[in-house]
Amino acid sequence: MKNLAPPLQRVVIILSLFLTVFSMGNAKAQQLKQATWIWYPGDYEVWLSNQMQNRRTERGTFFPPFWRMDNHYVLIDFHKVFDLKEPEEIEIFAEGRYNVKLNSKMVNGTPKKLTIPAGKQKINIKVYAQDRVPALFVKGRTVVSDSTWLVTFEDKEWIDESGKVSDQSGTKWLNAGTWHFNDPQNLPSAFKLPTTPQKAAKIDHKGQSIVVDFGKETFGYIKLHGLKGKGKVSLYYGESIEEAMSTEHCETLDHLDIDQPQAADYALDQSQAFRYVNIRLEPGITIADVSMLYEYLPIGERGKFRSSDQELNKIWDVAKYTMELTTREFFIDGIKRDRWIWSGDANQSYLMNYYLGFDSPSVRRTMLALRGKEPTTTHINTIMDYSLYWFISINDYYQYTGDKHFIQQFYPRMQTLIDFCLERRNKDGFMEGQAGDWVFIDWADGLSKQGEVSFEQLLLARSLETMALCANIVNDKEGASRYTKLASDLRAKLFDVYWSEQKQALVHSRVNGKPTENVTRYANMFGIFFDYFNESQKQGVKRNVLLNDKVQKITTPYMRFYELEALCAMGEQDYVMKEMKNYWGDMLKLGATSFWEKYDPTESGVEHLAMYGRPFGKSLCHAWGASPIYLLGKYYLGVKPLSPGYATYEVAPVLGGLEWMEGTVPTPNGNITVYCNTKQIRVKAEEGTGILRFTSNTKPKSKGAKIKSLGNGQYTMALEKGKEYIVAYNAKS
Repeated sequence: MKNLAPPLQRVVIILSLFLTVFSMGNAKAQQLKQATWIWYPGDYEVWLSNQMQNRRTERGTFFPPFWRMDNHYVLIDFHKVFDLKEPEEIEIFAEGRYNVKLNSKMVNGTPKKLTIPAGKQKINIKVYAQDRVPALFVKGRTVVSDSTWLVTFEDKEWIDESGKVSDQSGTKWLNAGTWHFNDPQNLPSAFKLPTTPQKAAKIDHKGQSIVVDFGKETFGYIKLHGLKGKGKVSLYYGESIEEAMSTEHCETLDHLDIDQPQAADYALDQSQAFRYVNIRLEPGITIADVSMLYEYLPIGERGKFRSSDQELNKIWDVAKYTMELTTREFFIDGIKRDRWIWSGDANQSYLMNYYLGFDSPSVRRTMLALRGKEPTTTHINTIMDYSLYWFISINDYYQYTGDKHFIQQFYPRMQTLIDFCLERRNKDGFMEGQAGDWVFIDWADGLSKQGEVSFEQLLLARSLETMALCANIVNDKEGASRYTKLASDLRAKLFDVYWSEQKQALVHSRVNGKPTENVTRYANMFGIFFDYFNESQKQGVKRNVLLNDKVQKITTPYMRFYELEALCAMGEQDYVMKEMKNYWGDMLKLGATSFWEKYDPTESGVEHLAMYGRPFGKSLCHAWGASPIYLLGKYYLGVKPLSPGYATYEVAPVLGGLEWMEGTVPTPNGNITVYCNTKQIRVKAEEGTGILRFTSNTKPKSKGAKIKSLGNGQYTMALEKGKEYIVAYNAKS
C-alpha cells in the first residue's frame, strides 16, 4: 500500500474499513434470528376460517355454514432445546395464560423476561386460551420462537410418587405453525385484512336517496362522509344496478340507526361486495359524500400475460382482478353471497394462484381450514367430490411447490380422511351417495346424481394415487403399497364397468348394477388430463364427447375450466382460444368487471342475474370464473413443472392463433419468462433445469444452444438457470 498515491491510499483504507464493518454487521445480523408468533399447526387456520365464514349475512340475517365447524385445541405445549454459548435473556409474549419450565423444572409465576443459562437447555411453555388460538412469541438474541419449535396438544407424561417426571413419552410432536406475525404487538387474534381508500366513480343524489357506482365490482367497507342527523340509514348493495335498486330482493343490505348531531365520517364495520350501493335516508339525515375502504390481501404481482389480442388481454386482466377479490384470508368462492371456503372452488384457485401470485401460505391455510379436525364424520363441505378434490389439491401443491414438510406434518389427517372415504364405498367398492352425502359434480339442469357416478370413481382413483405418493414421502411403505393397489384396482374396474366401445367414452353412471346409456363430459375430460386413457381412447373421447355438441354442454366456468384444459391437453389450443374469447369475451360484452359463477349465452337481460330461484342469487364475482389465468400460463405460455417444485420444468409455447404473446410464470424460487411469435421464442428461467418443446416448419437455430430434432417438425432444447435463450424458428406453414 506504501507505493500508492496518498489519495488512492486513503480510498483503499476507507473501503477496507467499510467492508470490515459491513462484515461485522452482517455476522451480527446472522446471529439475530427472526422471532414470530407460533401455534399448533392448523389450529389458527381453523379459528380464522370460523371468524371469516361466520360473517355471512343474507338480507341482514346471520347465515353460518351448514357443515360442521371445528375448533382449536385450548391447551398447547411449546418446546425447544437450545445449546447456548453464554447466558441469554428472553422476552415471552403469549395469547392466553401460560407457564414456563426450564429443563423440566417449573419457573415460578408468569415471567415476562427470563435469563436462560449457558449450555444445553430445554424450554417448555404451556399456553391456554379458549376464545382464541393459544399462541407464543419468544424473543431473545438466538432463542426465538419459529417453526422449528415443537408443539403438542396432549402431554403424555406424568409425575411419579417421588416427584420424578416420566422419562418416557407417547406424545406426538409437530413443528409449530406460523404465518407472518413477526412483531409481539401484532397479535394473530387481532388480524384483519388491510384497506385502502377508494372514491366512487359516480354519485347520484335524488332527495333522500343516494345511488353510488364504484365503476366495477369491489369489496370493502362503505364510508359515509359528513353524516348528520337522527334516524335510519338503509344501504342496499348490488353487483348490478338492478340488484341495488331492488330493496325487496337484493342479497345483502345494512340498516343503521343514527343519532349524530354533528357532521362526522362513519365507516361501516362489516365489509360487503358490491358495485352499486342504493342508500336510503330517513328525513333529517344528510350525507355529504360516499367513498369506501377497499379490503384486500397483499400478494405480490408475479404472473403476467400479454398478447397481440386486446380482448384476450382484457380477459386476463379481469380474471386477475377476480382472483384478487376472491383471495382473502382464504381462497373463497364468491364475494357477495357465500364468502365461504369450498374445496372444489379452492382447488381451482390454487391452480390459478400457481400462475399468478404463487402465494403458498394462502394455499396451505385454505387446505388446513377445509380439512378441519378429528374425528372425521362427514365429507368436506358435506360434498363427496369435494373431499376427493382435497387430495388432488395436495398432489398439485406438491408438484408446484416441492413442499415435503407439509405432507410430513399432515399425512395423518390425509389417512383419516381417505379411510372415511373408503369406508363409505358400497359393497361393490364404488363411491355412491349415502345419507348426508351431497354428490355435486356441477350446476347442470337434469344432471343425474343417482347410483355410482363414474366421475366420483375417477376422483377416488386419483386421490388414492395421491395417498401412495404421500406415503412414499413419509416412508410409509405399507401404506404406499396399499394405496397403490387400491388405485390400480379401481382404475381397472372403472374401465371394465363404465367404458363403452360403442360410444368411445365413459358412461355417466351405473344404477342398480347396470351401466346407463348417458354420456356426460365430466369423467371423460378428467380422464384426459389425468392421463387415464390410451391414445385411441383419447381420440375417441375428443371426437365423441369434447367436440360433440350432442353431449350436454357445460354452462359453468367451474367445469368449463376442466373441459378447456382437457382440450388443451389434446393440442386444441386454436379451438380453446375461440371458446375463451366467446365465453369470457361475451361476459365482458355484457359489462362484466369480474367473472361470474355461471354464464349461459341463451339467457338475456336480468336472466343473467338470477340463480337458485332468486332474482339476484348469481354471484357476479366467482373464483372459478378466473380460469383463463391457468390455461394461458400452462397451455399457451406452456410452462409446467416436470418434477416437484420446478426442479425440472417444461416450456412448450403454443400461440393458438395469436400473432405473439409474452408472460411471466412464477415458481417457488424465481420466475420463468416467455416470449413467442411465429418466428422467435425467447425463454429465461431463474431456477431449475428446463426443456423447451416447440414445433417448427423449418430447421430452428439458437446461438450457444443445442437443438434436438424429434422428427415431424418437433424439437427440444435444454434450458439452464439464469441464461436467456433466443430461438429462431417458423411456426407458420
